[in-house]
Amino acid sequence: MEVSFEVLTFLFFVAGLAGFIDAMAGGGGLLTLPALLAAGVPPTQALATNKLQSSFGSFSASFYFVRNGLVNLKEMRLAIACTFIGAAIGAEAVQFIDASLLTSLIPALLILISLYFLLAPQTRESAGKQTMSEAMFALMIGGGVGFYDGFFGPGTGSIFTVCFVAIGHFSLVDATARTKILNFTSNIAALTFFVIAGLPIWEIGLVMAVGGFIGARFGAKVVVSKGQKWIRPLVIFMSMTMALKLLWEQHQQWFQSVFSLFHF
Repeated sequence: MEVSFEVLTFLFFVAGLAGFIDAMAGGGGLLTLPALLAAGVPPTQALATNKLQSSFGSFSASFYFVRNGLVNLKEMRLAIACTFIGAAIGAEAVQFIDASLLTSLIPALLILISLYFLLAPQTRESAGKQTMSEAMFALMIGGGVGFYDGFFGPGTGSIFTVCFVAIGHFSLVDATARTKILNFTSNIAALTFFVIAGLPIWEIGLVMAVGGFIGARFGAKVVVSKGQKWIRPLVIFMSMTMALKLLWEQHQQWFQSVFSLFHF
């Protein structure tokens, strides 16, 4: 499809802002996917192109965290493998399974994540003792959340983060760094299937990828320098925003009928 320079410029800056937010709290797709649809990209290709550009952003943040010593990839290799396999299975399964049930459950999960970070005691500055074995965590969390990202996607970063904090007992900064590694893994797994199907629009995806890469780098720097002072409120905000967006999309007609009762 033909895309004007003005539209590409707009998508570049949207991807940059999304990458910045995504590196800290997840939810960047709330900006990029609607922007792609508004630019006239068909829904299936919009999903594939969004995975293409978000893969560069998550790689940028992941590379920064690894280079600054917040993540040891050798320690995460089992979780990475399980996440990749889970996301690949999810990307295949979504073609055959009705996603409506899962779609209806996700807003409630995102609200619970928001409440957890809002009401739970201040998270630790340093990691505590993990209550689940490394192998079980990799299989259950890496494989399970990876499957969800390949199958559906919204809120993956927030779900990974809360699992690392609540189950893995990592500090919020360490949890955020590990989240980006697994988020990048699931992005690549899903993107692989989209590329095989020939769905991404490369011109748009690569322009957005540059913006997302730059934005994610700045976001990762904020995580390292500001820590949980910025991450915690952003996770709450993005989780609640995603939940409300999904609820509106699922029950728009009901909300409109309620609003009409108050219209005189």
